[in-house]
Amino acid sequence: MPQNEHHDHDPEFLGEFGSALRATGEGFPVDSRPELVSGGLARGRRRLLRRRLAVTGGALALAAIGVGGVYAGSVVTPAKQADKASVASAPRAGVTPTPGTGGAATPDAGTLKPGEAEIPLSEIADVLKANAPAGQWRFDGLEGTGQGVGGYFDDGQGEAAVSAFLSRAGREPDAGLDMVTCPEKAYVPYDHCKEGRLGDGSRWMVFQGYEYADKREETKNWRAVLLTKDGFLVDVSEYNAPAEKGAEISRENPPFSAEQLKTLVTAEGWRPLLKQIPPLPTAPAAGPGKAGAPGKVRQAPPQITGNGVTNTLRGLMPKGLTVVDKGGEGEFGFVVVDDGKGKSLVQINVQYGMDDVAGDLFGSGDVTTLPDGRKVKLIQQPGEKGGAGVVWWTADTMTKDGFRVVVSAFNTGAQHEAATRAEPALTMEQLKAIALDPKWAKLPAK
Repeated sequence: MPQNEHHDHDPEFLGEFGSALRATGEGFPVDSRPELVSGGLARGRRRLLRRRLAVTGGALALAAIGVGGVYAGSVVTPAKQADKASVASAPRAGVTPTPGTGGAATPDAGTLKPGEAEIPLSEIADVLKANAPAGQWRFDGLEGTGQGVGGYFDDGQGEAAVSAFLSRAGREPDAGLDMVTCPEKAYVPYDHCKEGRLGDGSRWMVFQGYEYADKREETKNWRAVLLTKDGFLVDVSEYNAPAEKGAEISRENPPFSAEQLKTLVTAEGWRPLLKQIPPLPTAPAAGPGKAGAPGKVRQAPPQITGNGVTNTLRGLMPKGLTVVDKGGEGEFGFVVVDDGKGKSLVQINVQYGMDDVAGDLFGSGDVTTLPDGRKVKLIQQPGEKGGAGVVWWTADTMTKDGFRVVVSAFNTGAQHEAATRAEPALTMEQLKAIALDPKWAKLPAK
């Protein structure tokens, strides 16, 4: 189905996470997002959801949009600036990657934006080398400044790409927590993931997974992230190849073990460098309204918080289905059910204020309008996350004032895994009934 929605830049969103996004071409893939969240990201709405989708590896919603390789470190690896241009927007003018896949994106003079740091790249590399196991390092260029470096490490068992990136997490109290939270295996495949807390209150996560969910026999990506108690992020990624993609596998596993990754990312040597990152820019005041309505600014729609969506979805499952997994937060939730014939993933988004994208979502296809004005669109299509034989069924609904409930079901317990049954465990009529249930409108929102 079409996924060509507009992606604009929320100034506050970019203020909090801009440096990480700009390191990969100031964007992320927008053509492979499922209908589940397509409207949720349209027109730059849902700042909280968008923030999580764009940068937070631990976020459940991140995996829901199916951005290939983002969880495994691609969002915050400056070495991939040129490499990401094919799937993200073009690199920002004035940012020049140093030669080679392992080079870091270095801002040219006069192009730094508020919140970006001018840390000498050689100092970032020095901390990497001082806290890693014995081996040979190679960097393609360390003469510039920035917030991250990418290089090559070889302990005699094969050269591997390694990168580090430093940033601020954001202003909100929970900013960055998703970066140090292990993802749901229903969405992100991995071998091991562990999270914990240091004595000073800082939190860490070590993730051992893959660059691509549907190609686990290829590049492995292991990653460690530290969220300091004062809101800084240290993100280190390593591969079992000299590059994240386009290079032959050079070794069975990335060079650093999980414990060595933790030691590296929690090293005291990062602290002086983190202090060089300037404060985040203040979000600008709201501008004037749309043309033809001077001074009129559209109010932000309410948002659902907590786990009410997931709990309600679980309560609406038809009899005979056993819930074997569940998760979600805010407006997004999922359950994995099994009726004895195989696992089936069911996921949902409940969104207010979506009327400005109603034409995009309901302008074509199998759409009906109910007597109360609600639109209903039913979709049956192949899965798109690489699982063999996966089908994807969706019931998308919206009221006249833009309250949207969209439910999807799959014939597998995880989209990146092969089908476990011929069809999803729920019929199209059952999906439609769940989407139209009045309980969704009763969930607390603010």
